Amino acid sequence: MSTDTDRTTDDVESTDENNPTDKSDPTDENNPTDGTETADADADTTDDDSGASCSTPDSDGEVAEEIAIVSFERKLDTAEEIVEGLGEEYDRIDVIEYHGDVFADHWGEYDCFVGLMASGIAMRKTAPLLDDKWDDPAIVVVDEELTWAIPITGGHHGANQVAHDLSTLGAVPAMTTASEAAGKQGVESRAKALDSHVVNGDSTVATNLAVLNEELGPVARLDGPRAVLVDDDVTVLKRNGGGESDDRVVIGTGTVSGVDEEQVLDAWEAALDDLDLTVENIDFVATGTRKEGEEGLYAAAEAIGAGVVLFEKETLEAFEGPSPSRSKELIGWPGIAEASAIAGGREHELVREKERFDDAVTVAVGR
Repeated sequence: MSTDTDRTTDDVESTDENNPTDKSDPTDENNPTDGTETADADADTTDDDSGASCSTPDSDGEVAEEIAIVSFERKLDTAEEIVEGLGEEYDRIDVIEYHGDVFADHWGEYDCFVGLMASGIAMRKTAPLLDDKWDDPAIVVVDEELTWAIPITGGHHGANQVAHDLSTLGAVPAMTTASEAAGKQGVESRAKALDSHVVNGDSTVATNLAVLNEELGPVARLDGPRAVLVDDDVTVLKRNGGGESDDRVVIGTGTVSGVDEEQVLDAWEAALDDLDLTVENIDFVATGTRKEGEEGLYAAAEAIGAGVVLFEKETLEAFEGPSPSRSKELIGWPGIAEASAIAGGREHELVREKERFDDAVTVAVGR
């Protein structure tokens, strides 16, 4: 770990006294407690914000692995706390003591800067350096008490993921990118989940607007060799690795709130065993936007190196599965497991109908 001690006194950090009061998580109102039959695991909900670690491939094909924490001298203990808490998530985390030209001196050296300082300082010092959102490093600011983690630039290119990682230390991630602020999964986030990157970055303005309007639908997946002609409002994603294999499947999953990682992994293994497949055959995990932030589900996906793709209610309704679901009767949502498995598959084909495991996880398999 390196520490840059060259420091000037031309910038004095201000104290932010306007921290809003923290809000507790909303109560899940979809679990009846009057003795009636409850919905299956598809029907549970959570509203926590989440995302994958910043080690997930970014949407320009690069990987955000090298982080610099820029800190005033008096906050170096907090910087070290961040390193201790997140060090295993990244290839490199350096602590650099703040001075007037610190960002300029290290611009292009790191994938993401974490400014342990007031947002105004980080904004003033980095604004003249910004050039292109696909190439610029991500920037997150965090306060000394680790109360807030605020992505300033590069939200879809590492900042949102770093802010989420900081939430494990107690900071509230203040996402302001339109799709995340609306609780939706933007195109760049979908690219990460699919282990791919955006080829034509300018198109994402139109496609992310379609995400906000719930008009985008699932990502079309094409096998080649094939030539594709697209307009400016069509985002093209290219896989980071090799081409798809015929034995790759989509694992549609619904869970109860608070599900354990091991419960999810055991359910996936049991469902795939019937098809003579293993978790190595999972292309990605598919679920509904209502399951965003379900810690056990995301932890299980991370454990097997898979991304999580979230589908809107309207998309799931268009790909509703054959099995009846209590969630539709109770809250109007189609069964998440089957519908997401069908929506996510290349052929939109269901190869294993849903089954509930351990009274906590519902799994279906699509291709």
